Amino acid sequence: MSAFDTYDLYNILFLDIETVPGFAEFEEMNEELQELWGIKCRSILRKPADEEISYDEMAELFRLRAGIYAEFAKIVCISVGFITRQPGSDEPLLRLKSFSNHLEASILDDFSEVLSKHFNNPDKFALCGHNIREFDIPYICRRMMINQLPLPKMIDIAGKKPWETKHMLDTMEMWKFGDIKNYTSLRLLTAVFDIPSPKDDISGADVAGVYWEERDLDRIATYCEKDVLATVQLFLRMKRMPLLRNDQIVVVR
Repeated sequence: MSAFDTYDLYNILFLDIETVPGFAEFEEMNEELQELWGIKCRSILRKPADEEISYDEMAELFRLRAGIYAEFAKIVCISVGFITRQPGSDEPLLRLKSFSNHLEASILDDFSEVLSKHFNNPDKFALCGHNIREFDIPYICRRMMINQLPLPKMIDIAGKKPWETKHMLDTMEMWKFGDIKNYTSLRLLTAVFDIPSPKDDISGADVAGVYWEERDLDRIATYCEKDVLATVQLFLRMKRMPLLRNDQIVVVR
């Protein structure tokens, strides 16, 4: 049985996260973290140990790249989507909901509650996202540990064997078919599969600026929800199922 058919479509929680650097500016970090970021910069830039990295280089790289490293960043939004049946109809209905907050622990608590109450059995339920195995799930787990929060059963996967994490459905891995050479973006796959993409006023590269300069969590949540919708539509295409219409999509506030 393929990954597309292992789990009932109505038992899958689709998700995406948005992350930002943990501080508005590099100089706001303490000296030890600045030093450790400098070590990380050397690795990112692949510079030899004897080549100096300037303060300005570290600060600029922090602004551009720190958000993808859980040790130097934080989660500002987790959006989820799940498919139900419309009342009085067999047609699917996608419900989207976002957890966003300036307090990261609050976001993680809310997400953990959803998993514990409604998606608590990895033999029955699955999580799905684009690149969630390499990014979203490890990131959430690391930030939960940093915030001293317990890991829900669905994502407590440290040390697990591949067959013990089959409930992690990753659309990027599904597209690889064993090819490990390249990263394929969600945007590219939606274009290849001719999935309509709503015009966004921001991109992933803009999220940190929107957060730290505008403090606009609603705008970030809307962007994150669109990624969840795109993932759902991609998953449906991969299963050769009809795409959802606009009247089959509901945002829960």
